[in-house]
Amino acid sequence: MADARPFHWEYQPEPVAREVFRVEGGTPLSGTVAISGAKNAALKMFAAATLTGERCRFTNVPEIEDVRVMAQTLQHLGVVVDHPSPNVYEVASGDVDWLFVPLEAAAKMRASFMLLGPLLARFGRVIISNPGGDRIGRRPVDLHVDAMRALGAEIEYRYGYYYAQAPGRLRGTEVRFPFVSVMGTENAMLAATLADGHTTIRPAAQEPEVDDLIAFLQKMGAEVQRTYPDTIEIEGRRRLRGAEHHVVPDRIEAGTFVIAGAVTGGRISLTGAPCDHLGALIDVLGRTGVDVSCGTDTIEVDGRSLDDAGFRATDIVTAAYPGLATDLQPPASVLLTQAEGTSRVHETIFEDRLEWMSELRRMGARIDLPDANHAVLHGRSRLTGAEVEIGDLRAGASLILAALAADGTTTIHGAHHVHRGYENIEGKFLGLGARIERLAEGNDATSS
Repeated sequence: MADARPFHWEYQPEPVAREVFRVEGGTPLSGTVAISGAKNAALKMFAAATLTGERCRFTNVPEIEDVRVMAQTLQHLGVVVDHPSPNVYEVASGDVDWLFVPLEAAAKMRASFMLLGPLLARFGRVIISNPGGDRIGRRPVDLHVDAMRALGAEIEYRYGYYYAQAPGRLRGTEVRFPFVSVMGTENAMLAATLADGHTTIRPAAQEPEVDDLIAFLQKMGAEVQRTYPDTIEIEGRRRLRGAEHHVVPDRIEAGTFVIAGAVTGGRISLTGAPCDHLGALIDVLGRTGVDVSCGTDTIEVDGRSLDDAGFRATDIVTAAYPGLATDLQPPASVLLTQAEGTSRVHETIFEDRLEWMSELRRMGARIDLPDANHAVLHGRSRLTGAEVEIGDLRAGASLILAALAADGTTTIHGAHHVHRGYENIEGKFLGLGARIERLAEGNDATSS
């Protein structure tokens, strides 16, 4: 590749509309809520669709901002992306005109870096920017780059971009990660599906979204299997075909609503809910005394019986699946502010994930932060309405939970962050009886 700065792409991202949530707390939630498709599965499948020139069709895709950004990014590359009906997308990558993922697109969404593996494997080259995403700590892409190099790619980093090329086909190999990386596993897996020979990935991430991606790749004709819990093996193929897939339900959204029912002292039912993907969270809830029951694809949560006795304090530690997801730590922490006694949180995945708790303290939560990875929560804290600021997607949803459990009115700035990953979140809460509205920043008129 020429040693020059990338061509300027006349990409004009839509301006981010500053929004706020206004929440009136103190109302127990009641009713039924349908869980949407998983953000962390749908985005990776859009990337996987570039492995073939044939059309791929996805159903149960969440209508969220990150999906819109990924679709727009693919369209700017020359990929045909159709959206024939709600929650349905079709992707056809017959020709990719422009193998360049620019800073403007990548800065809005970390999952854009998932295009590295499939574009490199199919077209032999790509220029891709360092990705963006939530401000929850360093999430280096070195593991992705090292995996591509192990597969035979030549990659240089200049001017904030990775210049990647593969002389001939990528070559099957053993990809060994120093620790579990979900996106690293997925990127290596996508690249290996078109590589020459056999690839083994270990330790491979075990998240349900990874297995859903494997299921989609198998429909495309890829020879990929999870041979051990922490091992994925791939036999490279020369071509893959189009396929149709129903995206797995979003376990993070499901866990958020389960906690919402508990922390408000309500009773709600979740439909299309992946209870078998929430074992670690359900264990935490059981230790706190929350009544949760699971059906085939339903979850029932009843927080009413604990109005007087209160929740029991417990300690939580985040970990790679099947451990407690780091994305469920913020909502679980809201629940622990309402528990009787002292709870401890150990965040092992992202070093800045606990920063949002300063906003929770504005609402009256008694929290000590001895270091970046540990929090001590003293309950039961009386939460009261306040003005708070969302810093990242999962913190935003968790501040909504805190506001629902608080006395008075809470104004939550930065509501646009939440729409990156939760489909119609205020509409779903309204359906459960919450008093919540979404407003334009500085405007008293609702925009929802």
